[in-house]
Amino acid sequence: MGEEARQHRYALPKGAADLILIRHGETQAAQRGVPFDMVDGQGDPGLRREGEAQAQAVAARLANAEISAIWVTTMRRTHQTAAPLAKALGLTPIVERDLREVHLGDWDGGEYRFRAAANDPAFQRAKAGHEWGEIPGAETTAQFHDRIARGLRRIASLHLDQTVAVVVHGGVIGAAMAIATGARPFAFNGAANGSISRIVVEGEQMVARGFNDVAHLEVLGL
Repeated sequence: MGEEARQHRYALPKGAADLILIRHGETQAAQRGVPFDMVDGQGDPGLRREGEAQAQAVAARLANAEISAIWVTTMRRTHQTAAPLAKALGLTPIVERDLREVHLGDWDGGEYRFRAAANDPAFQRAKAGHEWGEIPGAETTAQFHDRIARGLRRIASLHLDQTVAVVVHGGVIGAAMAIATGARPFAFNGAANGSISRIVVEGEQMVARGFNDVAHLEVLGL
């Protein structure tokens, strides 16, 4: 028989880090006139019942994965989402401050949800121009992407040749995927609560390996 040439099967490059990006579970609903608790000037809602179920589903999905560490942000919704997985794996989550959600300025604390639902003109401009800075007092898209890239690379540098779970926010996942693919900044916004995305970081290079995997949620009707 002649020689065979099989199709390529992906393997993590030597010296790279495999980052499993988990969006936190669904949080408390915003209520008019009752802002969320705040942390460092940003809204800090906790998980609602559905979000807790999503966190349990993530833990069940990844309980047998070879995960070396779990990272979270300064916001409690990521800690609450990570808790079941951390218990299953026997790991203590580590905080990376740079991966907190985009700072929404005057609209933080829950107001953003009402403005988006009302299709506020500033929301329309932000969405059309892929620019968070259209929101009064918010950080710019460039500022947001810079700190997200910095946080992801910092984590990767500590976990060469390893797989780690990173529990973050929808905006963070959108930024990470846009950076990794070269897509427009908001192209990947909207990852589902409890979803799993994946990037590989090798030095300055980021490569997208998966986005918005919700198979573990769909089987449970979440």
